[in-house]
Amino acid sequence: MIDAIIQARMNSSRLPGKVLLNINGRPMLSYMLERVGSAKSVDKIIVATSSEPQDDAIYDFCKKEAVFCYRGSLEDVLGRYYHAATEFKCKTIIRLTADCPLIDPNIIDSMIGTYHSGNYDYVANTAPPEGKTYPDGMDVEVFSCIALERAWKDAKKPSDREHVTFYFWKNRGFFSTFRKDLAVNWGEYRLTVDYPEDFELICILISNFYKINPVFTMEDVIAFLDANPDIKKINTHIVPNQGWKPALEKDKIEGFTETVI
Repeated sequence: MIDAIIQARMNSSRLPGKVLLNINGRPMLSYMLERVGSAKSVDKIIVATSSEPQDDAIYDFCKKEAVFCYRGSLEDVLGRYYHAATEFKCKTIIRLTADCPLIDPNIIDSMIGTYHSGNYDYVANTAPPEGKTYPDGMDVEVFSCIALERAWKDAKKPSDREHVTFYFWKNRGFFSTFRKDLAVNWGEYRLTVDYPEDFELICILISNFYKINPVFTMEDVIAFLDANPDIKKINTHIVPNQGWKPALEKDKIEGFTETVI
């Protein structure tokens, strides 16, 4: 079984409630669920949210749409993932985040193929982030439940607990890991949603493509942005991975040092 676990929460500090923001009459999360469900390799989709009251809205949405939902810790997202995987008896896990509504199902299938072909513990396309060639927002990570259990048991840093897969790619001596890259470098494109400008761009892209073909590809999006530079530049000023800073600061406060094995 190959299961996609999508982490989602409502308390984003930069764009609160973003995962359920309305786009043409539908919550943003519903677009992502539709696209992930189009991937041939996905057997089951699970939304992993927190047990905090603010995330009742996500649970209610999943219940209404008949989507599997697990509720766990708000801050220990690694623990949330592990317990979700255990409850739903997952073996191979595709990690996705709900701020990537345009995820290309073809990329999910390709990543699964890479994971199996190399007998890896962990495969990603945007981690480690330095030198990545996939756009932010096309992030796919694949790993085994066995590897997830090891990370859950061993990871101690606040950043490892909050960001789930840091422990994999920052401790590559413990796992067999691989980053899949493109033949071209599209790492500068930003298709994730963290800020209002990101959401503005995603709304434009969904409005443009959904009436033509709901399962549009990453290549379709890149071609559209290249042909419309004024739209492309809407969010180009945003510095990526700013959301990592608070957890990395907690690492320092608790006396952890940055290490990559």
